[in-house]
Amino acid sequence: MRDFTLRGMALGAVITVLFTTANVYLGLKVGLTFATSIPAAVISMALLRLLGNSNILENNIVQTIASAAGTLAAIIFVLPGLVMIGWWQGFPYWMTAAACAIGGILGVMYSIPLRRALVTGSDLPYPEGVAAAEVLKVGSTSQEGAEENARGLRVIVWAGLVSAGFAVLAAMKLVASHVAVRFKIGSAATGLSASFSMALIGIGHLVGLSVGIAMLLGTALCWAVLVPYLTAQRGVTGSADQVVAAIFSHEVRFIGAGTIGIAAIWTLLKILKPIVSGVKAAMASAQARRGGAALDVIERDLPIGIVGGTVVLSLLPIAALLLWFGRGGPVAEHAPVVISATLVYVVVAGALVAAVCGYMAGLIGASNSPISGVGILAILGASLLLVLYFGQSSDAATSRALVAYALFTTALVFSIATISNDNLQDLKTGQLVGATPWRQQVALILGVVFGSLVIPPVLDLLNTAFGFAGTPGAGPEALAAPQAALISALATGVLGGSLDWTLIGVGCGIGMIVILIDEAMGRAGKMRLPPLGVGMGIYLPMSMTLLIPLGAAIGWAYDRWSDRQSRPEFAKRMGVLAATGLIVGESLFGVVFAGIVGATGNDTPLRVVGDDFASMAMIASPVVFVLLIVRLYRRTMLAASG
Repeated sequence: MRDFTLRGMALGAVITVLFTTANVYLGLKVGLTFATSIPAAVISMALLRLLGNSNILENNIVQTIASAAGTLAAIIFVLPGLVMIGWWQGFPYWMTAAACAIGGILGVMYSIPLRRALVTGSDLPYPEGVAAAEVLKVGSTSQEGAEENARGLRVIVWAGLVSAGFAVLAAMKLVASHVAVRFKIGSAATGLSASFSMALIGIGHLVGLSVGIAMLLGTALCWAVLVPYLTAQRGVTGSADQVVAAIFSHEVRFIGAGTIGIAAIWTLLKILKPIVSGVKAAMASAQARRGGAALDVIERDLPIGIVGGTVVLSLLPIAALLLWFGRGGPVAEHAPVVISATLVYVVVAGALVAAVCGYMAGLIGASNSPISGVGILAILGASLLLVLYFGQSSDAATSRALVAYALFTTALVFSIATISNDNLQDLKTGQLVGATPWRQQVALILGVVFGSLVIPPVLDLLNTAFGFAGTPGAGPEALAAPQAALISALATGVLGGSLDWTLIGVGCGIGMIVILIDEAMGRAGKMRLPPLGVGMGIYLPMSMTLLIPLGAAIGWAYDRWSDRQSRPEFAKRMGVLAATGLIVGESLFGVVFAGIVGATGNDTPLRVVGDDFASMAMIASPVVFVLLIVRLYRRTMLAASG
């Protein structure tokens, strides 16, 4: 079957423009981006089927291109910080595009040996990769008349309609999209919050019970222990909302970052052997190919020589970018030493974050992987590198220049992280549908290039139209860019000497305890407690974590029911497709809604009721949400049992 076609590349480029624009806007507005693999696969199948002669591999290439570019939009978690600190007034096109492209291509290169270690050689669930493969399989084969595939397609469509329908009701303000309360408990304060997101239920179903329990434990530790303790220590004066929000943003998230950091290091140590084996296997594959041996299609990566050569050759443009960025400042005065050290840092840190992000994406999915937590660790490393050489400067101009240089260095590392976070999901999808890895890897590079060309003008447009919160002249509609604000504040704290390292240390201590518990449970043959899952529960807002354990519990109960059916594997597959549909529906509506918001300049363009309906919407939301989930899974059970 043909896979790499001109029309497929053109369609991938068009979807890339749409999804990257949507992700940039939503990420700056609310601090979240959505995975684009599944929506891209759905759109690709719908359009290419109209043209005729499409197949599963061609559709897979289209979604690979679009997903890489959409994920690269997460670079917005760093770059707006340069505007926030006043170093940039806008986003220089070629510098911004080059940083995204070079970092993204390095991310692709690093993910190639990781494929053998973390995809073909591991049992990680890769929820979104599996979901995308199911979408492609059902969409490509149901037209042949197979009854099971026809049932599966109906399940996906029905789940997608349910998910998108609820999102439409939320956009119309007929139901609440989230609920959040903050309250005092004696001298302390804490809160409860949840997003009524069908996609989170789907993600929970796909990641499984152990990850769900780990996230629930982290969430409970955050909001039942850390937040109350710290608010009691600081004192609750005035609004509990403001105190809790400040404690979570400025203290607890750093504890979560420490937990993620130590868990990431431990994860890296555990997967180091498979990674080395993957590199050796890639080298053996290249040698066998040179010797004329015919490799199986699903084992044909880009040759390891090309991978290594690309990494080495990338050092030249990275050095040029760093010199250009640092001209006229303290870095320029010590360029040979500082640039050389930065190059080593980008290459080494890039390899580390590629492995860690790939593992996290395999564990919980690219959408819910706390990529901004990796950004925190990356900015810590870049800032400490500068502190070791320059010390902590009391001169405002020098300090700002060093903060800017640390942010730009982190942007390069972050580009590697975002692509690695997504690539292995795509390669998992490719493995499941029988794609050729090297063709996918070329498609990933194309996606990076397409996305890199789109991101700078979109950032400039949004900066001009809205601005970023905290910058001079920012109006009431300024975009919050929460991750960029946090990361730039962290760099300022390290280089200015104001960062509380105790918080990071506490997080590391929590992580080490969880690691010990997880290892003990593993040796006893019990269900595992993934330390990264616990760290995510601490670091991410409760609104983003609370429903994932619920989805995991629903998925566990559904699988137990499936085991009692005459065809348990088919029944389980129907459950996976239902969960997939929940992700598809909400993701597709997210793209449409972002376009409507961008076109109208109105945050609530679909609103049909006034503020006085808010209390009724809050009551209706959980009722409608639960009824729809119950109805969906009952319908899925009927489809699975015939």
